[in-house]
Amino acid sequence: MNLLSAENLSKNYADRWLFKDLNFGLLQGQRVAFVGINGTGKTTLMRILAGLEVPDTGLVSVRKGIRVTYLGQQPVFDESLTVEETIFASQNDTLKAIKEYEHVVNDPDHKADDLQRVLERMDSLQAWDYEAQVQQILSRLGILGELLTRNVSQLSGGQRKRVALARVLIEEPDVLLLDEPTNHLDLATIEWLENRLSSPSLTLLMVTHDRYFLDSVANEIVELDKGQMYRYQGNYAYFVEKKADREMRQATEVEKARQLFKKELEWMRRMPQARGTKQKARIDAFYITKEKASTNLSKQNVELSVKTTRQGGKIIEASHLNKKFGDNVVLDDFSYVFKKKDRIGLVGPNGAGKSTLLNMLTGKLQPDSGTIEVGQTTVFGYYTQTELEFDPTQRVIDIVKEVAEVVELANGDVLTASQFLSLFLFPPAQQYTLVTKLSGGEKRRLQLLRVLIKNPNFLILDEPTNDLDLSTLNILEDFLLHFGGCLLIVSHDRYFLDQLAEHLFVLEPGGAVLNFPGNYTDYREYLAERETEAALLEEEKAAKTARAEAKAEAAKPAPVAAPAPAAAPKRRASYAEKREYEQLEKDMAALEAEKQQVTAKLNAGSGSADEFATWGARLGTLTQELEEKELRWLELAELV
Repeated sequence: MNLLSAENLSKNYADRWLFKDLNFGLLQGQRVAFVGINGTGKTTLMRILAGLEVPDTGLVSVRKGIRVTYLGQQPVFDESLTVEETIFASQNDTLKAIKEYEHVVNDPDHKADDLQRVLERMDSLQAWDYEAQVQQILSRLGILGELLTRNVSQLSGGQRKRVALARVLIEEPDVLLLDEPTNHLDLATIEWLENRLSSPSLTLLMVTHDRYFLDSVANEIVELDKGQMYRYQGNYAYFVEKKADREMRQATEVEKARQLFKKELEWMRRMPQARGTKQKARIDAFYITKEKASTNLSKQNVELSVKTTRQGGKIIEASHLNKKFGDNVVLDDFSYVFKKKDRIGLVGPNGAGKSTLLNMLTGKLQPDSGTIEVGQTTVFGYYTQTELEFDPTQRVIDIVKEVAEVVELANGDVLTASQFLSLFLFPPAQQYTLVTKLSGGEKRRLQLLRVLIKNPNFLILDEPTNDLDLSTLNILEDFLLHFGGCLLIVSHDRYFLDQLAEHLFVLEPGGAVLNFPGNYTDYREYLAERETEAALLEEEKAAKTARAEAKAEAAKPAPVAAPAPAAAPKRRASYAEKREYEQLEKDMAALEAEKQQVTAKLNAGSGSADEFATWGARLGTLTQELEEKELRWLELAELV
């Protein structure tokens, strides 16, 4: 039985049907991802399912006792509350007890009676495991300390999204509805969230453009296309394959319907006036065929093709850049000379200084020390995280004309602002609508258009994947792969980074920047190898310590004990143990001699790389064998 069901849902927006007569159900354990181009109504449908918007027709029903929680792209809060009050606003008794416990513990002036009371309350509700989960969620989302007492009205967009995400995860609802949950999260947090939402017991419906996230979390994909819903059981690669198959079958069916329609149209024109039962059935079938034949199969795709300004020999030279805010060092002695066709990904946790570095390179922010020299031919195209700013009375075409009246494409064609908007899927009718009526994804697409219209040769993209649909992302990736200028990308979309970045700037604590040769997956593998090596070194260190302690213990003189009347006689060494003892002395001498020979070869400095590797490995083996034989020799020495 469905936990959440929708029957015959329809919604009309701005004199256009987003969808009609949709039916949908969500079972326990299903993790479904909604996909579709911007403007198809994904967010509207999610809001209807969450009960925040009313459909024009149809009904949404939730099984009795089931709690549904919705996380929107732009979370809405009571601006008068603190972060702590917002997160723990649920009526859940356990959550109330945890909130009170956290409040008392974090109050340096709390009373002993208050602490005793909240501890007893936590015990009675058996809330300690839940409290540990709450702490993990808050810690991983960076909601700790002073931030908990801050008013939500003072938070940035990214912080608001994290607070909203913490609230829905802590509430542990039966059904989670998430609209673009990875927006504004750094890569490490996304990977943690990915693991948390992959639980088989979780019931989830989400809208996301993050293909790695979608593959890891979703077990079903639902596509919203031209007002219809199509379901696919599988990952993103399976969806792409089956979508292509569906479109091919649909094209074949429509072509057959058009051929039949021509034939039936001739019959309708010469049909006699007398109408029998057979004729009426054929007439009804004619109108069904007509509707099928008139299906519009044209695919709307953004066409990204702009001229790139010629780039000279000197692009950007950054030398010994330093920047700090108060005691927080954001950048420490960063230097880099940008080269033609550089494709760089900029990664690091939120607050590490990614946007600060971008603003310094583009001249919007000055470094504390160091120099930035920009080549005379360098033309920046800077796509920022900041939402498109516009006057509420402005229309779509006004936004473009502010930058340029005409645009030159890569093939030399010159287009008017209106023609260029059409390439970006803004048809003439939509170009004169108010910008306020655009969806979030359409506003981002318009913002991207404004950047490209300047014909840049150095593109800086700060979170370009936020709110863009998968189709537009694929086209953007293809455009950027063939872009002739320099590319600097900040993105939490790992698939996007893997496709485009050839090396990374990794911002590390303390302002250091690692110039890593490879894409994001290469970097993750490098980190995993480092962690494995560190663990092995730690194990080896612990083993050495244990061996040293055992050796020291064995070397201690036996304590002088008070004479005991019935002391057991000391065991003497057996014949075999005596022989082993003698052989150990010979073996240890031989090993020590070989160790000295190998050490001499290494110190001599003459030999090939392979020989040095072999000698180094042998030296390690000899050292380990000597230590093991010494321990055994000490054990036997007491008996002999």
